[in-house]
Amino acid sequence: MTETSTKPYFIRALHEWCTDNGYTPYVAVAVDEHTVVPREHVQDGQITLNIGTLATNKLVMGNDYIEFQARFGGVTRQISVPVGAVRAIYARETGQGMAFEPAVRDDTQDASGAPQTDAPPPPQSDATDERPTLSAVPAPSGSDTGDGPDEPPPTSPDTGSRPRLKVIK
Repeated sequence: MTETSTKPYFIRALHEWCTDNGYTPYVAVAVDEHTVVPREHVQDGQITLNIGTLATNKLVMGNDYIEFQARFGGVTRQISVPVGAVRAIYARETGQGMAFEPAVRDDTQDASGAPQTDAPPPPQSDATDERPTLSAVPAPSGSDTGDGPDEPPPTSPDTGSRPRLKVIK
């Protein structure tokens, strides 16, 4: 019996953490023939999706697929993402989250599991591969590195002030 991957559990846990803390969970996804997303929004073979409760309908985060409905340009679309295609899940507001190694598909076997003799060898990875990365935001100079209060939300790069929500009645 094969062991279940920990990846879908980490994705669900970080989604819950983002939601509990008022953050917007985003997933970075490598798009392939098994990924059902609006192709017009795919850039360089990847798409970033908002999987927050306000942006999705009928969200199901299973062990094999993440499925939901979302609106793109006012049109409701059905989204289906293999868990193996998820490269990262993170909070939009802070960038905190987790990145995953790309899933390795074994295309050198046929449906019965027997090796194919005419299949090309799997591509060799090299140090120049571009992979999604997450980085920590440096703390302001002179701040404590652990026991202090939570940092304030990030500022807007355009105005230097915190983003604000304006209620229009």
